[in-house]
Amino acid sequence: QVQLVESGGGLVQAGGSLRLSCAASGRTFSSFALGWFRQAPGKEREFVAAVSWSGTSTYYADSVKGRSTISRDNAKGTVYLQMNSLKPGDTAVYYCAASQGATMSLVDYWGQGTRVTVSS
Repeated sequence: QVQLVESGGGLVQAGGSLRLSCAASGRTFSSFALGWFRQAPGKEREFVAAVSWSGTSTYYADSVKGRSTISRDNAKGTVYLQMNSLKPGDTAVYYCAASQGATMSLVDYWGQGTRVTVSS
């Protein structure tokens, strides 16, 4: 079992930055790929970014590539998503996820979500 708790969401103006954090716990969380998904109002949940269990491989959706950086610290049990140059289109609930596959094609565990609102 892996538990995921997100934090760091909030209201930010367009062009601003936010860093989301996800505290992971459980006996084997360090062996899982960790990532972020988001769901905007009226839309399906979509992949944002992922990092492999070792932290050496990262993956990004085209919509955030170049503006976001995902990283993890297994010693602290935390995965981060640094988001820059935020746009109103980034407004969504952001969910932390854990998967046995690096590409997050099948998610094994979800967090409860943290809301990000980007004002224009």
